[in-house]
Amino acid sequence: MTGAPTAGRIAGCLGLLVLGVLTGLAGWLVVDLWFPGGLLLALLALLGLFLGGRLALGTGLGVGGGAVGWFLAYVVLGVPRPEGDFLLSSSGIGMYAYLLGGTVLAVMCATISLPVDRPVSAARSVK
Repeated sequence: MTGAPTAGRIAGCLGLLVLGVLTGLAGWLVVDLWFPGGLLLALLALLGLFLGGRLALGTGLGVGGGAVGWFLAYVVLGVPRPEGDFLLSSSGIGMYAYLLGGTVLAVMCATISLPVDRPVSAARSVK
């Protein structure tokens, strides 16, 4: 799927944006709840989102849709409200590790090279 944006590609990016928001919300909750296991679980969810978006759209835009949604959820949850409290508080090192780890995973998935001459499949080829 290369070339000009199509309706399917735009819908895919918007779907990945929504999935990114949901993954960001869930990740924010589990990082503080079950540290350090929650951090690993949240990073594995991000890896699945980013790599799945990359494979689904065949380009780095698939990673970008999910990454933008994830980062928007991260920022919205971390900004203090007008009353001075936070929607969800962060306990410190886990949230910074989540931000750094998610950013590294997004860059890795966006820059990997996929085989161009054959479709990507999880099934083994039979000869």
